[in-house]
Amino acid sequence: MSTKQKLFLLVKVISTVLIASAIILELWNLSALITNNKIPGSLNIIFWIERFAIAAHFLEGVIATIYANSRNKMPLQYGVYTFFVGTIGLLELFSQEDK
Repeated sequence: MSTKQKLFLLVKVISTVLIASAIILELWNLSALITNNKIPGSLNIIFWIERFAIAAHFLEGVIATIYANSRNKMPLQYGVYTFFVGTIGLLELFSQEDK
């Protein structure tokens, strides 16, 4: 396994954990809003960062979904994969040779 592959694997694992954590954090925030609980104001910057990350990953997932079919991948499956791993998923999708 090359250094690039090891780095990609590390980034994919970290990205998946962070995006899953961001989703959980957003669900916690939504739950607090529904139940009229207060979330500490010091977490506001964290919420903005995670929302930006989720939006960016969502956009990457949409792009992967659109182009996956032309690369002989299942669009929805590859879009979800790219949503969780981020830019690495797009790099993998576009680096494959056309068959």
